[in-house]
Amino acid sequence: MQPLPRSRKETKGSRTKIHVNDLVIGDDFLVIAGPCAVESEAQIMEAAFAVKQAGANMLRGGAFKPRSSPYSFQGLGEKALQYLKQAGQRVGLPVITEVMDPRDVALVSAYADVLQIGSRNMQNFSLLMEVGRTQKPVMLKRGLCATMEEWLASAEYIMKEGNPNVILCERGIRSIETYTRNTLDVSAIAAIKELTHLPIVSDPSHATGRTELVPPMALSSIMAGCDGLMIEVHPSPCDALCDEKQQLTPKQFAALMIDVNETLALRKQMRRYHPEKTQDEVKL
Repeated sequence: MQPLPRSRKETKGSRTKIHVNDLVIGDDFLVIAGPCAVESEAQIMEAAFAVKQAGANMLRGGAFKPRSSPYSFQGLGEKALQYLKQAGQRVGLPVITEVMDPRDVALVSAYADVLQIGSRNMQNFSLLMEVGRTQKPVMLKRGLCATMEEWLASAEYIMKEGNPNVILCERGIRSIETYTRNTLDVSAIAAIKELTHLPIVSDPSHATGRTELVPPMALSSIMAGCDGLMIEVHPSPCDALCDEKQQLTPKQFAALMIDVNETLALRKQMRRYHPEKTQDEVKL
C-alpha cells in the first residue's frame, strides 16, 4: 500500500473525533437522513421534521445533482441550499450536501455544516484540495471502482491541505451484479476500521438502489463496525424527481430507526467492538 502518512491508523493513538455542532462523529452514532434532492421548500421541511422525529441527527439534501444524463433533474442550486439550511435550523439539525465544483466550495460552505464529495468526484483532485483548504468537515464517498487504497489516498489530498476532518463513506462499488444499483462492500467497513483512524459511514440507499434492501444492509453495516448511516428519506418517494426507488418513506425510516437502535445496543455488548478493553475486563 502506498504511503498514507495522515490517514493510516498508526498515525494517531486514537480514532478521529469530528465535532459538528453538538455532535461528536466517532463517538455519537451518526444518522444522516433526508431526500436525494431538495425539490421545494415544503418538501425539505416535511422531510426534516420526519427524520428528526425518528431520531436522525443530521439532515441531507442535494442542491447540485451529478446525473448520468444531462437531461435529468440537476437540482435547484443555491435556492436548494437556502431551503436546506432553513429546514435544518428549524428542526435543529446540522446539514450536509454535495459540492461538485471547486468554484462552488465557498458558496456551499456558507450553507452546509458538512461538505460531501460524491463518488464521481472522489479523484477530482482540484476539488479535494479546495475542500481541504476549508475547516469544514468533509464526507468523502468511495468511487464506483475505487480500491480502498485509492480511497484513502483521496482522503490524503484533503488532509494534506490542512483539513483533518474527513469522514469516509462506503456507498457501494460497481460489480457484475445488475439486480442492485451497486454492491455494498460491507467488508470494506471492517477493513477501513483496521487501516485508518478516520470514521466511516455506510450509504445503503445508493449501494442497493432498492428500498427493501436498505434496512438489512444498514443493520449489516452496523455490525461491520460503521460509525454512521446515510439514508435517503422522501415524504412521497413515488413523486421524487430522482432516485425514487431507493428512498424510504418517513414511516419506513421510523421503523428502521427502531432496529438501528436495537442493533447498536447489541453491538455494544460484543467483545470485538471494545478493542480498548483487555481480555480480563470483558466477561465472555
